[in-house]
Amino acid sequence: MQTDNKLLDDLARVAASAIGTLQGVRDEVEARLRDQFERILSSMDLVTREEFDAVKAMAAAARHENDALEKRIEALEKSSAPTKRRAASGGKAKGTAAAKKRTTGSARRTST
Repeated sequence: MQTDNKLLDDLARVAASAIGTLQGVRDEVEARLRDQFERILSSMDLVTREEFDAVKAMAAAARHENDALEKRIEALEKSSAPTKRRAASGGKAKGTAAAKKRTTGSARRTST
């Protein structure tokens, strides 16, 4: 819609060019801020997303392997528990007999 008023037409043109100029300024500010952020982030020695994902996958695999090994150890401990009890009770009996021999032997030596 055109008006007969030359002043309004000039104001509309000025406003349109100001909006275009402001858009250009906005783009320039965004570009400079992006460059500054990239410079700051690169100096912080941060890991990339790919590195993070790789380490996360390695940790998950290690956790899975650890769980499997833990179950295997528990199964081995359960299967060897009766053997340990028998060996421990036999060892105690031998140790007790040897201790009695030492005690009686030392008592004989002191009494003579």
